[in-house]
Amino acid sequence: MAFKEYREWHSKCNLKIVAENLIKRGFKAKCFDDVNEAKNYILSMIPPNATVGVGGSVTIRELGIIEDLESRGNKVIHHWIKGLSSEDSYRIRMMEIGSDFFLSSCNAITVDGVIVNADSSGNRVAALAFGPKHVILVVGTNKIVYDLDMALWRIYNVAAPMNSRRLGVKVPCAEAGYCVDCDSIDCPVRIIEIIKRKPQAGDYHVILIDANLGF
Repeated sequence: MAFKEYREWHSKCNLKIVAENLIKRGFKAKCFDDVNEAKNYILSMIPPNATVGVGGSVTIRELGIIEDLESRGNKVIHHWIKGLSSEDSYRIRMMEIGSDFFLSSCNAITVDGVIVNADSSGNRVAALAFGPKHVILVVGTNKIVYDLDMALWRIYNVAAPMNSRRLGVKVPCAEAGYCVDCDSIDCPVRIIEIIKRKPQAGDYHVILIDANLGF
């Protein structure tokens, strides 16, 4: 007996209610069943001559949109480049914040439309709060949680350990798989940002995709 249809129905219900609540909070929100459809929509939003900053987001890399933007002539600014010095990494992160468009995801989004992120250096949360004229946030169904407490639980026990493992940093959560509230310089949860309503400045789109994306 197949039960896939019920999972798909429930997932779409979640996306719909999150989108409705985001719109009530001043964001623009749109739901997609298909990753490629969502990617093409995002590409249609960004002019070919626009500069595009990309935060430290696995979701955005999984879309494959960076390559599409670069191939059509957009200047894409991102710091996921091997061998960067700390000075160059800082400079590029500052340039990301000053881009025309900023692409990122979030660590969690509540059913009632609150966006929650954690950061170590702060460049991503800074850009999501203020800087780029246009922010596009791409969110898979795996990031949807019931409330703020669950959003924080997800950050500490899902997103932070997996990102630390990906980066190869020597922090306890990268071994244990959950946060132990360490005081390491590489701690992935040094800053927590809660966006309750669309920031006053700029244009803010949230693209909700019926897929598991990112951490």
